[in-house]
Amino acid sequence: MNIKPLSDHILIEPIKEEEKTKSGILLPDTVEKEKPEQGKIIAIGRGRKMASGKIIPLEVKVGDKIIFTKYGPNEIKVDGKEYLIAKEEDILAIIE
Repeated sequence: MNIKPLSDHILIEPIKEEEKTKSGILLPDTVEKEKPEQGKIIAIGRGRKMASGKIIPLEVKVGDKIIFTKYGPNEIKVDGKEYLIAKEEDILAIIE
């Protein structure tokens, strides 16, 4: 399935980090973990539409690795895979 976000929305594939204890034990996926705060941009919308009708393009692009707000994005599941949809204002930084 192909997803095309609208306006200033961004489709993000979350980057899940392996959880390790200080002694080196890997925690399984069944353990309650924090929501991811990093991801890779899969698709973006055209940009934010101003009252004048002008469209302002987004500052991020497909392929960027980003840091986003923990509780801002909405979770969706497509073809068994989890994604996040966020507004540009939920993006805090680009990882270079």
